[in-house]
Amino acid sequence: MTENTTVPDAKREDGAQTAATKAKKPVNILGLIALITSALGFIFACMPGALIVGWVLLPIAFVLALVSLFLRDKAKWMGITALIVSIVGTIVGFAVFFSVVASSVDNAFGSGDTKVAQPSNNAGATGGAADAKPAANAGTRENPYPIGSVIESKDWRVVINSVTLAATDAVVTANEFNKPPTAGSEYIMVNYSATYIGDDANGQMPAFVSVDYVTADGNTVNGLDKLVVAPKSIDTTSTLYKNATATGNKAIEVPTATAGQGVLAVRPGMLGDKVFVAVK
Repeated sequence: MTENTTVPDAKREDGAQTAATKAKKPVNILGLIALITSALGFIFACMPGALIVGWVLLPIAFVLALVSLFLRDKAKWMGITALIVSIVGTIVGFAVFFSVVASSVDNAFGSGDTKVAQPSNNAGATGGAADAKPAANAGTRENPYPIGSVIESKDWRVVINSVTLAATDAVVTANEFNKPPTAGSEYIMVNYSATYIGDDANGQMPAFVSVDYVTADGNTVNGLDKLVVAPKSIDTTSTLYKNATATGNKAIEVPTATAGQGVLAVRPGMLGDKVFVAVK
């Protein structure tokens, strides 16, 4: 009877000691280092000015975390956490990077120096420069500038002189290769002037000035979507020197039902800000 009672007690004590030994695994130093490195990398990855530091630390943390998971008799939770943090940090780093790139591109192609003056007898391609910028909400799709406004950047002065809706007949008959618009569409004609006011001794071409049409539902249509030659078409390939002006028409195919509800998107040169002008 004594042996039957003592042996089970001994087994229970051995099992308890084994469980306690397994529960008290040594600290995984490599996992701890990986966790600290991944946390620092995540923080730096969120900072545009220190993004490169995050990109250096996160891969290191990822490798250390993987190695720490294969160490025997070591706690795994820090390595697993470091692995997750390093992966998420890398994703965040790429998001921040592309955000910075997008912002840089937007700044590069929109310098913020565009000025706009309301129409006047003395303003325009052959008149005075734009010396006033209207209210901040002017020039948006919801509140476009009126036809005749002087849109001016560092290098170009652009004036939308007129917009002719329902100009299909005039466009189709202007050139034998012009094709009729697709069903439900029509051609409009935009007459505009582009004056080079920059200081480049070699001049520039008006091709750097863009005039596109934005439909009522927000789709951008440009003259390259369907190549047609407008009557008295503007010459955008000849070089203009300081104060020289090119004036002419551009034909654009637009939806007939909402032709008058769209706006023109005008960019006065590659580095100018895009502004919107009404079509009527």
